[in-house]
Amino acid sequence: MGKKELKFNSRAIHGGQQPDAAYGAVMPPIYQTSTYAQPTPGGHKGFEYSRGANPTRTALENAIASLENGQFGMAFGSGMAAIDAVMKLLVPGDEVICTSDLYGGSYRLFKGVYEKYGIKFRFSEMVDMQELTSQINESTKLVWVETPTNPMMNIIDIAAVSKITMAQKLLLAVDNTFATPYLQRPLELGADIIMHSATKYLAGHSDVVVGALVVKDQALADQLYFIQKSSGGICGPMDSFLTLRGIKTLHVRMQRHCENGESIAKYLENHAKIDKVYWPGFAHHPNHEVAKRQMSGFGGMISFVPKGGSYEDAIKIVESLQIFTLAESLGGVESLVGHPASMSHGSIPNEEREKNGVVDALIRLSVGIEDVEDLIADLEQALN
Repeated sequence: MGKKELKFNSRAIHGGQQPDAAYGAVMPPIYQTSTYAQPTPGGHKGFEYSRGANPTRTALENAIASLENGQFGMAFGSGMAAIDAVMKLLVPGDEVICTSDLYGGSYRLFKGVYEKYGIKFRFSEMVDMQELTSQINESTKLVWVETPTNPMMNIIDIAAVSKITMAQKLLLAVDNTFATPYLQRPLELGADIIMHSATKYLAGHSDVVVGALVVKDQALADQLYFIQKSSGGICGPMDSFLTLRGIKTLHVRMQRHCENGESIAKYLENHAKIDKVYWPGFAHHPNHEVAKRQMSGFGGMISFVPKGGSYEDAIKIVESLQIFTLAESLGGVESLVGHPASMSHGSIPNEEREKNGVVDALIRLSVGIEDVEDLIADLEQALN
């Protein structure tokens, strides 16, 4: 059986990988080098300077491409560097339509950096496909989707959006960080570009900052490789190695993230002191049926609002948690808690933030893989 035919759990370990050509090492070595000897000018073995390519980074890029059933992978120094590379496909005057509920770092890059260069950003809830279509004009070149969104867990129908982008000859990019390829593979649903903050679930251990892109079209890949090499926002060999090591347990970690996430979502939903819980697995969650169709599980990300909806109550809860660590980021083996209004989404203006549901009392959980009874006990003591 060829590696392309392997099931996902096997691809997480073997996909895109070969024993190292030099000595047969099972794990790709950390090629901690900036340059490579050439017997004659231009006579290198595929590697000449590590900004362009490095064997450890290439191994990671191949692995991520395999996970997403893509053909070409690119690894970057952060998720934002990966998004930045996509934006560099555009020219002044181009327009982008993106999800209204957007990660604060993406919003900051779009509005604070690229708008100055003449690129316009429009925002859509992407629930009504007619509304999305109405925003498209001759300057529109890219649709940028997060699903599930950060932090409201909104679900966007990737297949429905892709029908529109294909008909209009637009690029469709999907931030697949929350779902991971374990739960959702957007290329199979019609997307052109997948972005990951590999810092999160792919690496999974809160010890690296890495980003990635995956595409299936050769011409698009060539453009992005050119941008990657020219701009130089690449990740180093050590971070590549650690991310690749993390990927090999992605499937077993995600299974536990999903199990724990479901238990905690149901616990919060039934708690007397909780007003709202946002988790795609609930039948009443907006677009739950779409989530069931395009995802194989509902993940370990949950947001909730305590009753009373006060900033003070939210801060008291996040400061009282003991196993959940109050910290930026998500997707690690350890459980984290965040306060989006003052942390991950602090760069979004209050009016814009609250319009999308990111109120001052909203709390976001990244449910880890600890014993779920301990996690629930921690929540219980913080809520009482």
